[in-house]
Amino acid sequence: MIASRRVGVFGGTFDPIHVGHLIVAEIMRCHLDLEQVIFLPAGRPPHKPDQTLSSDQDRLEMLRLSLTDTAAFTISTIDIDRPGASYTADSLRDLQAEVGADCELLFMMGQDSLRDFPTWHRPDLIAQRARLVVALRPGVSISPAEIELAVPAAAGRIQLVPVPLIGVSSRELRSAIRAGGPYRYQVLPAVADFIEQRRLYRD
Repeated sequence: MIASRRVGVFGGTFDPIHVGHLIVAEIMRCHLDLEQVIFLPAGRPPHKPDQTLSSDQDRLEMLRLSLTDTAAFTISTIDIDRPGASYTADSLRDLQAEVGADCELLFMMGQDSLRDFPTWHRPDLIAQRARLVVALRPGVSISPAEIELAVPAAAGRIQLVPVPLIGVSSRELRSAIRAGGPYRYQVLPAVADFIEQRRLYRD
């Protein structure tokens, strides 16, 4: 069956979700004519074993607060609900079963993530199960051809999408909040209020 629908999958810890995430998702949605963007918060990312995440409930609530005004943005909790490590290959398999065989999945990532893609768990399966759509970021040099050599299943499955330079990262936001520095307007107001109410990232 030929896929007639296109759905983006945006994975990450989203701890916290910030305006950079939202801008990338919206640019990808419009540029690629996506019916929907599914935000996929990680449960236990195996590539970040030393990172202590906020609770699943807090990260999900920040996502919900950020996505309420955009009908095309939805959340999947399959990674959080699944026991054990969260592997993208497994998540894509389960998402495909949910959205149907007539839907093409496009997995969204940054260019820095593409550079590391051959080291991921079963990158061949990931490339078979979803087209890789990559947000171009200044200062990172990697070509699809290099990735295709390392992961042959990715041949013809990588698309680069230019996005504006967005100097916001979750790690830097956590550090700013911990130090008592400014961070509002880098997250949506409702998320900033939630962070204050829950006193997140203050150890």
